Amino acid sequence: MPRITAKICGLSTPEAVDAAVAGGASHVGFVFFAKSPRNLDPDQLAALTARLPARVNAVGVFVDPEDAFLARVAPHLAAFQFHGAETPERVAAARRRFGRAAWKAVPVRTRADLDAARAFRGAADRILYDAKTPAGTLPGGMGLRFDWRLLDGFTHPLPWALSGGLDADNVADATAITGASLLDVSSGVESAPGVKDLGRIAAFLKTIEGL
Repeated sequence: MPRITAKICGLSTPEAVDAAVAGGASHVGFVFFAKSPRNLDPDQLAALTARLPARVNAVGVFVDPEDAFLARVAPHLAAFQFHGAETPERVAAARRRFGRAAWKAVPVRTRADLDAARAFRGAADRILYDAKTPAGTLPGGMGLRFDWRLLDGFTHPLPWALSGGLDADNVADATAITGASLLDVSSGVESAPGVKDLGRIAAFLKTIEGL
């Protein structure tokens, strides 16, 4: 079985970045979306990513971004994670233009929602299955989870990660049910929206290490 790894997302402080690195995260995520409590000033990105060893990949999280903004932050990122209404064509174009890996979030509530992932074969490098949020709310990072059993028997078109409502208490069940080898957590390691809890980061990563 592949090694199980984690992405700690929505980081905005040196202390949180250091905690993710110390705990063994394979990826860290930085959110660039003004409506999110985790929105990061792009001027802070270089200093935060400078703290990362080569083994940890920095992922930028975007919602329908413009190329000018991607160009501004791309030098400090290994991957773009698209969390909006981006089409396969849009994802492929950004991947090609900036030479960064492209992830695409697919919001899930029913088994039929999974089918959207297939359109990104050849356009993205990874699919992120996340819980579908209510209309008019944030597209992610709300601590919601979908029924993980929906992934049972689904033929994944691309490498993939699991997100949505994960925390140290349920991540073992999540991996057992879905077979996910990359777990993406944000609100599950916070004490308040956008406020990372260093102890919860450590606990989540310790649990991952034991799987």
